[in-house]
Amino acid sequence: MNRIDHAFRSARGKGALLIAYATAGFPDLEASARIAASLLPHCDILELGIPFSDPVLDGPVIQESSRRALEAGFRVGDVFDLARELRQGTEKPLLAMTYYNPVHRMGADAFAERAALAGFDGILVPDLPLEESVQLRSAADRHGLAGVLFASMTTPDERLRAIAAATRGFLYCFAVKGTTGLRARLAEGLPAFMRRVRSCCEAPVALGLGISSPQQCRRAGELADAVVVGSALVKACMDVRDGAGDPAASAAALASSLRASLRFS
Repeated sequence: MNRIDHAFRSARGKGALLIAYATAGFPDLEASARIAASLLPHCDILELGIPFSDPVLDGPVIQESSRRALEAGFRVGDVFDLARELRQGTEKPLLAMTYYNPVHRMGADAFAERAALAGFDGILVPDLPLEESVQLRSAADRHGLAGVLFASMTTPDERLRAIAAATRGFLYCFAVKGTTGLRARLAEGLPAFMRRVRSCCEAPVALGLGISSPQQCRRAGELADAVVVGSALVKACMDVRDGAGDPAASAAALASSLRASLRFS
C-alpha cells in the first residue's frame, strides 16, 4: 500500500482529508521550503505546484505566486530538491502538480523517475487530457507513482467512468466551474455532481478549486473523501509577505483551522 492509499484508509470514519497546496519556489526557494514544512503538521497530503508561465487552471493568486517564483530563479529541478528535503522529515504523501510542458521537455519517464526518487507519491497534470495521458500514466505506474486525473461538473457520465477507471490514488473533482481562486460560495450543483461521481467512481474522491474557508471545507468534506485548498493558503503567505510577519506561520494557522473543520472524531 502506498502513502496515498494509506492516508485515505486511515481516515475512514474520521472525516475528510486535507490536501494543502504550496507553490514551490514562492516567494523564493528558502521561504517555500519553510512554508511547505509548516503545512505538513496541519494537512494529510501536501501538493507542491511547479510554477509555469502559461497556466490554464490557476487563478490570479497562484498565477502571481508562480510569477514571483520564476522571477526569483525557480527551475523545475528545484521541486525535486524540495521534495527530497521534506521527505527526510515526513511520511505523509507528497504530490507534484505540473503542467505538461515541463514533463514533455524532460520526458515522461525521466520526470516520473526523478519524482519518485525525490519522494513524491503522485503526479497531477491538469492540462493533459485522458487520451493523451497514457505515456505519463504508464511511466508513473512503473515508478510507483499515482497518476491522479481530474473531472468537472461538465464531464459527461461516459467520460467520467473512463477517467475514474484510469485515475490512481484518488479522483480530483472541481468544486466550481472555472479556475482556481477564492470564492464566496461553492457551486449549487455540487451535491448532484458528487452523487454522479460516486456512481461512476470506486476510487477516493477529492474536491478542489474555490474552497477557502473552514465553512466551505466542512461542506465539501461532507461530499468528498478529501478537500484541496490552494489559493487561500498561498494568499495567506502572500498577504504576510507583502506586509510584516511570518508567511509560514500564517499558512500553518489557516491549514490548522481548515483541517479541524474536516474532522468529526
